[in-house]
Amino acid sequence: MAKIGVLVSGGGTNLQAIIDAIANGRIDAEIGMVVSNKAGVYALERAGLRNIPTRVIDHRQYPSTVEFTRAILEVMQTSRIDLICLAGFLRIIDRLLVDAYPNRILNIHPALLPAFGGKGMYGHYVHEAVIASGVKYSGATVHLVTDETDVGPIIAQGIVAVEDNDTPDSLAAKVLGIEHQIYPQAIQLLLEGRIKIDGLRVRIK
Repeated sequence: MAKIGVLVSGGGTNLQAIIDAIANGRIDAEIGMVVSNKAGVYALERAGLRNIPTRVIDHRQYPSTVEFTRAILEVMQTSRIDLICLAGFLRIIDRLLVDAYPNRILNIHPALLPAFGGKGMYGHYVHEAVIASGVKYSGATVHLVTDETDVGPIIAQGIVAVEDNDTPDSLAAKVLGIEHQIYPQAIQLLLEGRIKIDGLRVRIK
């Protein structure tokens, strides 16, 4: 059975969505390791409740992004991880990890990429920017991770309407619901080998 490694930084609701999808048979894999760059976050407790191995790799303890990424890579390789999922992971990783897991690292972004992505676009900053822009729709995007932030080939997207009375909090809640739907779907597509990459386009076989 394929092993998934999950990188987290916070509450871990997308980690929970993956755990639940495995439990109900929508993802044919197991989570072999959860790594957080912060101690004490609820994502680690979620993993512990399911007896999933965890590790804290504090980015502040490493002199560079390269060394921080190397520590993550060593844990993933030792744990025999086949696929890595970023689930609210708020650190930039070096291409060292991308090169070791080509087209086997997924990220979930709380907007419709390529809009509202890139440096500084995470969490509420995204939803604030979406509302300020006046767009009528937002959503979530699952994409393959490359050595550039938020520009990898897109596997799945889901859409929500941006209402006149939406706040960053209310929009975040709607988008999070979409994230929990599409992330497990994208993971299973990749595990089944149904992803064909054509430039920046992803075709589902």
